[in-house]
Amino acid sequence: MRVMFAAAVSASLLTAACGRSATDQQAGPAAEAVPQVAQQGGATSGGRLVEPVSTGALRRTLPTIAGWEMAEPRWQSMTLPIAYSQVQAEYTRGKAAVEMKVVDTGYAQPLIGPWSMFLATGYSRDTGDGYERAISVVGNPGFERFDNGSKRGELNMIAGQRFMVTIGGHDLVDTKVLLEFASKMDFAKVAALQPKSGS
Repeated sequence: MRVMFAAAVSASLLTAACGRSATDQQAGPAAEAVPQVAQQGGATSGGRLVEPVSTGALRRTLPTIAGWEMAEPRWQSMTLPIAYSQVQAEYTRGKAAVEMKVVDTGYAQPLIGPWSMFLATGYSRDTGDGYERAISVVGNPGFERFDNGSKRGELNMIAGQRFMVTIGGHDLVDTKVLLEFASKMDFAKVAALQPKSGS
């Protein structure tokens, strides 16, 4: 899971520097859809970036899940070229493991933008190996993915048009357990977090 996010950030930075990504190029007409979340985020922030909240504030948004053991949260933050803060924690129960990650993008469109196509209402992609589709998660726009072969699933959401929340796991039957984790997340609390200062 840590590698997946690092790769996503790297891809976002590369896309910002070099233009459209290979995924966008292959996506066809769907990639041309208006990136509503990205636009709304810019409107909410007055068209400017804000400094991400502290990792300590983000750590306090991670929920305790009954029946699952939560490991010590890991965190990181960066100031340049794109400022963000992030926390993540792994929850285990037997062989099953779920990781929850919360990222404050500070409204940075290179981080939010790549999700826009997947968040578009009605988006879905099915293959012989699994699927991905746009869904609403506790009133927040999101999308889920599931791979039948590896039994890996992922749930992604945007809270407050700024905070990226990812819940992923392996050795799963479906994404039901991920949705249960999401139901324990206080998204209103996440969305209400205030930036330390403007930028």
